[in-house]
Amino acid sequence: MAGGPTAPDTERSESRFTVGKRRQQQDSGPDEAVGGLLEQAVHRVVAAPAEGLDLALDTGASMLAAAPGQWPAVSRALLGYADTAVGRCWSVGWRPADLARVVRRELKPAHLALAVDLIAAEGRRYPAAALDRRWHEQLRELATEVWWTGDEDFLTGFAGRHRLDRFALATVALELLRVWGHLPPVQPVGPVPGQVPRASRPSGPVTGEPRMLSRIRALLAKAESTEYPEEAEALTAKAQQLMAQHSIDEALLAVTAAAADTPAALRIGVDSPYEVPKTMLLDAVAAANRCRVVWAKEFGFCTIVGFDADLDGVELLYTSLLVQATAAMHKAGSRQHLDGASRTKAFRQSFLVAYAARIRERLATATEQATQDAAAGRHLREDGTAEQLTPDERLLPALAAREQAVDATIGRMFPKLTSQRVRVSDGEGWAAGRAAADRAALHGRAGAIRG
Repeated sequence: MAGGPTAPDTERSESRFTVGKRRQQQDSGPDEAVGGLLEQAVHRVVAAPAEGLDLALDTGASMLAAAPGQWPAVSRALLGYADTAVGRCWSVGWRPADLARVVRRELKPAHLALAVDLIAAEGRRYPAAALDRRWHEQLRELATEVWWTGDEDFLTGFAGRHRLDRFALATVALELLRVWGHLPPVQPVGPVPGQVPRASRPSGPVTGEPRMLSRIRALLAKAESTEYPEEAEALTAKAQQLMAQHSIDEALLAVTAAAADTPAALRIGVDSPYEVPKTMLLDAVAAANRCRVVWAKEFGFCTIVGFDADLDGVELLYTSLLVQATAAMHKAGSRQHLDGASRTKAFRQSFLVAYAARIRERLATATEQATQDAAAGRHLREDGTAEQLTPDERLLPALAAREQAVDATIGRMFPKLTSQRVRVSDGEGWAAGRAAADRAALHGRAGAIRG
């Protein structure tokens, strides 16, 4: 039949092509050949449908683990490929904590450990000044460290640390790169490495938090450690006032600043279960601090938009209140219907919704009082002492302008927002949640909350 080679001719052509390709790989050196095998394996795994994923993983991992003598080359190739993969995630809006959070939600501890190491390896490309403050904080929170001596030794060292054979480790690497390879672009919340505005660049590695936040955290630590409720209440109130005063001071400074102060953004993880009431609690804290929250359920995080003076306080206070809410919820125990069927889930959902609603009321009242005091000229110094100043008529317009700027930024970043209704079906849970919120200390605590 005319018009093309017969089937045997086609097979011979493919065979000649395969042999020629292998010879070309051999001539180009082991690293390049192994790099090609790795890239091929990753592409197949990323593109594989769910029903074909196991086969793609087994084939790719077997190919990478088959030759012990090439394992150092595989190690170098993986780190090189991961540099590109991680850099691509940065370029489409993801940040270190986000990549770790996705892996933690979808994969296993070995994958998370590998993810942290690959983030650390990619970070070697940048000087400290190329990263913004929150980027440094996330790397520190993840404890990123280049612990290996040479890139050719990385996989051997990692396998020893986590008791994995070559096939298992190759599978872990391919599964991790598949998850990262499927991540879509997200709205950026800060500059990518190397694009940090000069005014915000640190002169060296970031080793601590802003001084005001350290002062507030110290007050709150005292409030948590005292055995006397009256002392704890006084310390907590002072910390609240200090946070509010700092926000007000920043608003007034921005009025006369040469460079305009603009809203920023950060992300906070919100994990299952009970994501909706947890998000409501975060929104309550954010609203009291003139910030806005947008929840991305599919990724397990919320984006908070506000001014830098307020964002750190939102994260600190939300973390503390969530710790308290979770402890109070578990202390309340489980619940059952009269027929013995469990209603614990409904009770806890209602508990947390009520907790968030009551906290919103308390924080709104506290914010209103702090604003009235500041408008009357009552100023709280950083050391906690108060002084009477001449009232500044610019304050209220400045605060209103900042709220408008936050709203406008939200509109630009997320033009298609939708809202969600929340059902409460357990009256006892609602009452218990409000009572717990009344008992909650409105103070912060260090540490991350997962789940």
